[in-house]
Amino acid sequence: MPRVLVNGPASWNTLVRLPSLPEPRSQTLFASGHHDGLGGTSAGKALTLAALGIDVTLRTAIGDDREGSLVRAALAHPRISLVVQQVTATERHVNLMADDGSRVSLYLELPSPGAGTIPSFDGVDAAVLDLADHSRPLLGAARAAGVPVWCDVHDDDGLADFPRDFVASADVLVVSAARLADARAYLVDAVTRGCRLAVCTDGAAGALALDAAGWIEVPAARVDDVVDTNGAGDAFLAGLLSGTLDGLPAESALARASAAGAAAVTTRDLGAPTATLSSLDRRAATVRVRRV
Repeated sequence: MPRVLVNGPASWNTLVRLPSLPEPRSQTLFASGHHDGLGGTSAGKALTLAALGIDVTLRTAIGDDREGSLVRAALAHPRISLVVQQVTATERHVNLMADDGSRVSLYLELPSPGAGTIPSFDGVDAAVLDLADHSRPLLGAARAAGVPVWCDVHDDDGLADFPRDFVASADVLVVSAARLADARAYLVDAVTRGCRLAVCTDGAAGALALDAAGWIEVPAARVDDVVDTNGAGDAFLAGLLSGTLDGLPAESALARASAAGAAAVTTRDLGAPTATLSSLDRRAATVRVRRV
């Protein structure tokens, strides 16, 4: 079975649903719903990968507190091995989730673990290194070990300092269109510098990808009822990685990624923890990915 190392955040979040994000002024609002649950981009990827039959080592930072216990319980899965860096408090957010899919994340606790011991990459087929300081030392270590580096840089605008090392190190790069002035230029730059596949996701508008063979347009898989967009990007990357590890061509792997992202928005759970390969591939068969 393939084995993936995922390094980065796991958190315990409060999610508040609103019809729209609030304006920056004093006001009283009434939520249309709220719940507490697992958060963190690395947790979402790990759960989705595990659901798709991939063995995952999740290296993350968790506190010895109530929230940490909840995170551990939520990540209990026979395919997930937790490697925990102990911190004083577990990461926590309040996420304001609007009906159009937009959100604002308010950080209540943000742990700052040290780099820790560099893990072994023996037997690891891919390293998903998410945006966190404790991921940074692993970028060079994974490349030195010959392990493909996958990086999700979320809403990078191409200018901020923090994601630059991740962008430069990625063999496969996923970015959101949210803050990009020119998505095509961003992807061209990544591939020119040696990235094997660069993908820009844009919610319901689908995704645009670039590899050495050219541009690929990826429609969003159809969804009848959007429940929650939390973790959709994590599921997209997990679906793409699953397809790549299965040896699928880029177009088919991207169709599976689109299907995984769609599966994620039909549940309020983080990512797509109940997805199966068969269900994703049935949905992926309806996604008309094409090279342009």
